[in-house]
Amino acid sequence: MESHFFATLSRMKYIERWALMRSSRPENLSEHSLEVAMIAHALAVIGNVRYGRHLDADKAALIGLYHDASEIITGDMPTPVKYFNADIRSAYKGVEFVANERLLSQLPEDLRPAYEDIFHKSADPDELLLRRMVKAADKLSALIKCIEEERSGNQEFRTAKESTEKALAAMAAELPEVQDFLTDFLPSYGKTLDELT
Repeated sequence: MESHFFATLSRMKYIERWALMRSSRPENLSEHSLEVAMIAHALAVIGNVRYGRHLDADKAALIGLYHDASEIITGDMPTPVKYFNADIRSAYKGVEFVANERLLSQLPEDLRPAYEDIFHKSADPDELLLRRMVKAADKLSALIKCIEEERSGNQEFRTAKESTEKALAAMAAELPEVQDFLTDFLPSYGKTLDELT
């Protein structure tokens, strides 16, 4: 059976993020997903090492890799629109679910359960915590983009940066891993290669 799943996923590189913002450097969904996966993995590792959690960091990375895959079908909905009110947020969640189901339907039947486990939430408390960490990683990735834009002289991201910092502060109150990432790793973003090496 011919499967279009991975060929469809490869189109993530064509989905531009921040459509309503003037960017000094465009960012596509593929690179964003990689960054979210790496940060989600780091948050789970921090939780395990520093806070005695027993989380599957590899699964956090996988969830991060696929967290926005539905946007191949839906496109990148700007945050102010997506979260404008409860009705729109709920409707968009429904659209995301249908898009994910469409993607999963492209898999051979015997492989689909392994990917459903990545795409769909379970009631397991550790997995729900992992998904909260992926959401935090998504916000951290957004903050990194804002910092990069600001450092390049682009003030277009100023209010996005402020609202993202506020959201991350709320997340850090519940997830100390987020504060650790902000303290230990965020200051290096925006530095030159010479400064990093």
